Parts: sequence; C-alpha cells; structure tokens
Amino acid sequence: MPNLHRAQDSGRPHSSPVALAALALIITLAAGAPALAHAQGAAAAAGTAATDFRIAAGPLAPALRQLASTAGIMLTFTAEQTQGKRTAGVNGRHPATDALALLLAGSGLQAVQLDNGAFVLRVDNTLSPEAPDAAMLPLITVTGTAAADGTTEGTRSYTSGSMSTANRLNLSMRETPQAVTVITRQRIQDQGLATVNDVVQAAPGLTFRRFGPERASFYSRGMYVDNIMYDGLPVSLDSSNLSQDLLATDMAIYDRVEIVRGATGLMQGAGNPSAAINLVRKRPTDVPQVSVGVSAGSWDRYRAELDASGPLSEDGSLRGRAVIAAQDHGSYKRGESSNGQTFYGILEKDLSASTMLTLSALHHENRLHGNGFTGLPVASDGSDLGLPRSTSYANDWEHWNKTTDSAFLGLDHRFDNGWRMHLSAYYAQADVDMLGHYLNYNITTGNYRQLGARNAHKEKQSSVNLYANGPFELLGRTHELVLGASYRKVDFDGNSRQGVVLDDDLDLFNFDPGAVANPNIPLRDWMDARITQQSVYATTRLTLADPLKLILGARMDWFDYNDTVNTYPNFTSNTPSVTAHNRYSVNEQLTKYAGLVYDLNDQHSLYASYTDIFKPQNYRDANNKLLEPVVGRNYEIGIKGEYFDGALNASAAVFRMDQKNRAYRSSDQSQCAGYPSVTCYSAAGEVRSQGVELEVQGAITPNWQVSIGYTVAIARYRKDANPSNVGELFDTDTPRHLFKLSTMYRLPGALHGWRIGGSIYRQDSIYNEGTTSGVPFRIAQSAYTVVDLVVGWQATSKLDMQLNINNIFDKKYYNALSGSVSFPSNVYGEPRNVMLTARYQF
Repeated sequence: MPNLHRAQDSGRPHSSPVALAALALIITLAAGAPALAHAQGAAAAAGTAATDFRIAAGPLAPALRQLASTAGIMLTFTAEQTQGKRTAGVNGRHPATDALALLLAGSGLQAVQLDNGAFVLRVDNTLSPEAPDAAMLPLITVTGTAAADGTTEGTRSYTSGSMSTANRLNLSMRETPQAVTVITRQRIQDQGLATVNDVVQAAPGLTFRRFGPERASFYSRGMYVDNIMYDGLPVSLDSSNLSQDLLATDMAIYDRVEIVRGATGLMQGAGNPSAAINLVRKRPTDVPQVSVGVSAGSWDRYRAELDASGPLSEDGSLRGRAVIAAQDHGSYKRGESSNGQTFYGILEKDLSASTMLTLSALHHENRLHGNGFTGLPVASDGSDLGLPRSTSYANDWEHWNKTTDSAFLGLDHRFDNGWRMHLSAYYAQADVDMLGHYLNYNITTGNYRQLGARNAHKEKQSSVNLYANGPFELLGRTHELVLGASYRKVDFDGNSRQGVVLDDDLDLFNFDPGAVANPNIPLRDWMDARITQQSVYATTRLTLADPLKLILGARMDWFDYNDTVNTYPNFTSNTPSVTAHNRYSVNEQLTKYAGLVYDLNDQHSLYASYTDIFKPQNYRDANNKLLEPVVGRNYEIGIKGEYFDGALNASAAVFRMDQKNRAYRSSDQSQCAGYPSVTCYSAAGEVRSQGVELEVQGAITPNWQVSIGYTVAIARYRKDANPSNVGELFDTDTPRHLFKLSTMYRLPGALHGWRIGGSIYRQDSIYNEGTTSGVPFRIAQSAYTVVDLVVGWQATSKLDMQLNINNIFDKKYYNALSGSVSFPSNVYGEPRNVMLTARYQF
C-alpha cells in the first residue's frame, strides 16, 4: 500500500534554520581557536597522567591502537610504518609518553607530540647517525586516529582517515571529490545508535522517514535511497514494495558507516541519485579483547551485548570475533513490545604473508508485538487530532516478525608490485511475517474503518565482486588503477492478503484492543520477482601535477527484471486472481564518474565532480518501445580541509542533481499502439535538486570530538505531465533544511574520567496536501528541534558508564506524515527517554 501522492507547494514561505546552522558552525570553529591555543600551551602536560596498561606482546599496529584507546590520546600512523613490526608490549602504570616509548622500543620509530597534544610516529633518528634531522622530516600521510584500512574502533574519533565507498580507491576524505561522512564506532556508542535507522537519523544530509510505525525509508538530497551496502556490496531496498521490511540491521556488529551523497552509480549500478550507505563490519583483532555491555532504560527497555575477539592460533595467523546482542523493549505506545537477537561471527586466516581469507555469518531476528501497518489518523481536512503519543489501534493478536541470515566470503591477495586483488561474495535470506491492521477513511460517511492484512515474504539477495587495484607509471608519474566486475541477484517471493473488515466504524478515542478476535487471514500468492545485474567497471586516479589529481571512472551494466504478479478484487471475492507478467532489460548501460582535486596547500583542497546513475523503468511509449532508464546526474563543487594530521575534517559543497527521463502518462492516448486497452508514456519528466552542504567532523582538541552538518536540498519539478507541477516542490514531506550536531567533551585534569556531550537535530516544516473526493486537505508538521544529552564516566580502566537522555525537552512532533487523509500514517517521534549503559572491558 504505497503512498503515491505528490503534493504541490502551497506557496507559503518555509522556515529555515540557516541562522542557527551558521551560528553553530561559527561558535564551534571560534571556540576551537582558544581551545587550540590552550592545547598548545598545555601540550607538554598532555599524556603525562599515569594510566594502567595491559598490552600483550604482538603486532605493533593493534598494540598502538590499544594504547591510544586506554590512554585517551590521539595517535596517528600509517600501515607502512608498522608493517611487519612487533612489540614486547607494556604493562603497569605509566604516563602515556613513557608507555609509547616502551611499546616502540626496538621498532626504529618514535612518537612525536604535535602542538594540539596529539601524537604522530616518525623514524627514530637517534638510532642512525645518517638519518635526517627529525625536525626536517615531513609529516606522515595520516589516517586520522584510525588505522590505514579505515578502522575506527578504539580511536575515540568522530572521523576516519580513509574510505573507499565513493570509487573503490582508498582515499582520505580530502582526496575524495564528493560529499562524504563516516559515522565512527565512537559516535555509534556515544549516541546509542542501535540500528541503521538511528544512524541515518544522525548522519548529515540524510533523512529517516517512516511509512507507518515499522517500515522505514531513507532519503538524501530529496531522493529515495534504494540501495544499502555491506562491506562495499550493494543490496537492493526496493526490489519489492516491502523490501525495506526484510533488512533488519543491528549496529553492534559494525565498525563504521561510510556515506557518500549524490549519484553513486559507479559503486552501486542501478539506483536513485541519492546516497551510498556502506555498513562496514567489525573485524577480528590481533590481540585478545572481550567486552560486555548491559543497558536499561525507559519503558522497560533492556539490552545486553558480548563482543569477543583475538587470535585463535599461536602464530596469530587465524583470528576470530563473535558478537552477540539481545534486547527486550517496551514502548511508549500502548500494547507494543519487541525482542530480538543478533549473532555474528567472523574468521580471518592468513593463507600466506600476502593472502588472507575471510568468512563471516550473521543471524538476526526481531519479534514485534502490537504493531499496526499504518500510523495515526488526521481530521478530514488533514488537521491534527491531538491524540496522545501512546495511542495505538493495534489489536492484541498483531505481530511483525523478521529474520535475516547472511554469509560473507572475502579473499584478498597482495602482489609484490603493490597491486592487490580482492574477491568478495555476500548472500542474505530475509523473511517477514506480519499480521496487523490498517485504517481507511471514508470521506462520505466520515467514518474510519479498520481493516486486516497479512504478509509473509521471503527474499534472497546475493552479490559477488572481483576487482584488482594498484599503481602504474605513466609520463614519469605514479598513478592508480582499479579494474573490476560484479554480479547481483535478487529473488523475491511475496504472499499477501488484505481488506478484511475488522471494524466498520472505529471509535478513535475509545479503542479496545481485545474487542476483535484474530481473523486468521489466509494468504494468497502475490508477487514473485527476479532481478539480475552484471557489471564491469574501471577507475583511475591520475596525478596530473603534484597538487592536481584527476579521477575518472566508467561502469557498464546489464540489467534484467522478471516478475509475476497476482491480483484479486477484494478479500471476500471468489473471482480467480488475474496474473500479470512483466519482463524488461537494459543492456550496456554506461555510467560515468569524473572528479578533479586541487591541493591549495597541505590542509585544503578544491574539488569538482560529475557522477551519474541509472534506474530502469517498466513503461512503454506510443510505439510500444520500452522507455530509456531514468538517469540521475550529480554536479558538485566544493572545498575540503584536513587539520591536525587528519584528526579534523571540514567541507563545504554546492551541488545540482538532475533526474531525467522520468515517465509520465502521455496526454494523447489515442496515439498509443494498442489504444484504448494499452496506456503509453513519455520519458520527458525531470526533477532537479540543488543546494549546499556544510560539514565538520573530528577532533577540535584531543578531548573534544564534534560532528556538525547543515544541508539545504530543494527538489522541484522541471518537467511533468501535469503543467501545474512544474516549479513546485517534488516531495513536500521530506525536509529541505537539516541541521545536525553531535559532540563529546572529555574533561581535563583530575576529572579526565568524565565526559559530557549530546546532539541537536533540527529540520524545517514538512507537509502533504491535496484533495480526497474533492475535499481539500493539508497535513503538516512545523519545524522542530530535538536535543539529546550524554554523560559518561570511566569508573576504572575497564569499567565505563554512560547515561543517554534523549529528547531532553520532551518535544512532541511527527517524524512521518500521512500522504493522504484516506490512508493515515502519521507517526510520533519518541518522547523523552533515558538509557543507562555499563560496559566492561576484560
């Protein structure tokens, strides 16, 4: 039951938090100036507090990350510096500077402290008289506070030094010619981001929108995000009308989320010009570590996590990790509760010094009780009924159960010439079993009816990707090249039945959840669909001059869609269902990528980029010819800054995104082949989204992490079958102005064990308007701000406590709106709530 309504702009002025966003950015950056000055003045004192260390002998890189995490310092280094090096470890109580010296003993490296109190690794010139003066050595190519592979766990950072989601080149944010964000493990933990829905809600430039209480949709730059990625492999979210129900995601198993906004066809193939959201799994660690976390919060919400990792063989060539998470949640809505479990395991095996095999598996299940298919109703004119936030029209027998099982295989080989070959494969099977209600408003009688529906769907998705990347020499300069091929397949088996009348005149203000018995709705085969996509691609990064890099990419896709859909007129009818078959394909679809990056200096870069993406469509023109795919093109220019050796990243971008070839119904149907039984369309519709994005993420000081994002994205019709749509807003219930801030500050000196932070979310007004049986309506939510607070206490070196107070001012708002009066789906945001978490590191 999708929402097909697209409302027109009322012409009213829209509220905009421009002043708030600009003020926050100025305050943050201005506040950083005196803080940085203070940090420089206190640099000598940084790292002098004694800390208990228990770091075992082993590979140097993970030991350094463990030391930085334990001491609460910022430490940056490259993979090349630590490759093949080991440490004797460090134990006992030491200042961080002394512990670093002990850990690096015999490695040929030394830790050098910067003006902001952070540490970087350089060659220890005291070991070799011929070594150049350390003061003359250039700063290393850093990865923020993360390892060279982008791992963020243990860094305590809100940014990452590298990512490859944009084009498979492992680049820093400053080197990537698109708007990018990394939601690190530290942010996930600080903000209590339990699901991918929470991550999208917190991520700059992204919108999380519900369609009814349970189903979720993601948007970026005014467009629907129809793919999500797991370790770089895309999985479709719109292979069916309910596919988003099938992909449940618990953030306990992920190290970070890499986000690229705009058209991302080079990485994903078919899709909308919106964003790539790449969830990167946790990997085994080189040293043993075990952590346990327990949480308790409002509405009887309880959660427990166990995370164990480390070497499984004496030589460390076999490593493993297991994550178990379980939760039992009540709800602010009457009669609603849920419970779920997640089991994740991963093994890494070094087959040789240059070859690694990775195997992982995931099982996730979620059982939801007392949840309807739709949300809360509105009045006949769309106005708010003022229902309590606890309102639910779910009957006692309603449920919404999901199960997901997946497996991943990776094989990575590094050649002696600097080239790397990587094979990855992903398989997932997801099931959903839903029995619930939905509401329908009769404008003639003024009555709300409650109807029953049941869905039981199964979906299988598989994805394989093989690529090789490495350097090559041309015209006296070194460049990079990526060559790859991929294959994706989706099989969907949908069974559904809906329309049984549960209550023909629902009393909205006196609802009895036990009044209607379970209707035991029988299922019918609804839809079977199969999608395949095969691709080849190439990307190159050319060094045109020392400060100038050109990135070019191309991808060729072969796309095939085949489905069988059974329809039936209503629930009680015995008329045989009508079967429809749809099949269409797109061959040799070319996707293009181009980006130019110019380094102004060591900290700043200018960039310009063009990216595109295609989306097949099953509409035919007057000659019965399949319409060309919808094509999304993204044009973007911006400036990026990288400070404190990558510990802080900032960016400002201006973009324009055009989605062309959108189908609309031809005005003269008499010209259609097969008229009047066949409808034909024209590929002439166009939507343009344009705006700006400002973002700061990372450390202003070693003790202060921030993430600030402000986005303006306004999408309007440029061409449409309905002339009155031209110039109007494309999707009025997606916010056009977004401001998001999250921060965490660790107190100095004797209070170093305490930290305080929080987040601010603000969006402008949204609405839907139109007519129902000739009666006009307007459903609206005014601009609103939600504030969260976090207080943490490192009680001991192993025990950490954290209190999250969400929606601290108890703002009442809708985070989803009905598309029409007749199909209500308003959903309240959560009232004020708290969650207390304790984590113990063995």
